[in-house]
Amino acid sequence: MNCELCSTTGETLLWRGQHCRVILVADTDYPGFCRVIWNDHVKEMTDLPAPLRTELMNTVFAVESAVRAVMQPEKINLASLGNMTPHLHWHVVPRYQDDRHFPNPIWGAAVRNTRGSDISDIRDRLSAHILAQMTA
Repeated sequence: MNCELCSTTGETLLWRGQHCRVILVADTDYPGFCRVIWNDHVKEMTDLPAPLRTELMNTVFAVESAVRAVMQPEKINLASLGNMTPHLHWHVVPRYQDDRHFPNPIWGAAVRNTRGSDISDIRDRLSAHILAQMTA
């Protein structure tokens, strides 16, 4: 099996727990875009027992809260797709009125040119907020 999410090579890791990790996606069009990735190769939410599903969703909610606090987006999109990569993960996508696709989904056709952002300064602030959310 060749699963890109089973590998952690090249990720910008913000937080790692026993069962999942949070990475910052290197997308200058969507600064603050994070993924919450289940560490073990699991395909669907219902493959997890109920307590682990709750743990995963609590992590997604903590990341959403941290992204809102740090990035102050217009809206947050949460998505769990996995059609291309059937490994359990959630996208936490901050949306801005001037982003490439707003108000459409980020996976659709762009409606404007990118504004681009430097994501390097975001990493430390998001990591600190996520850690605070996970230990609260």
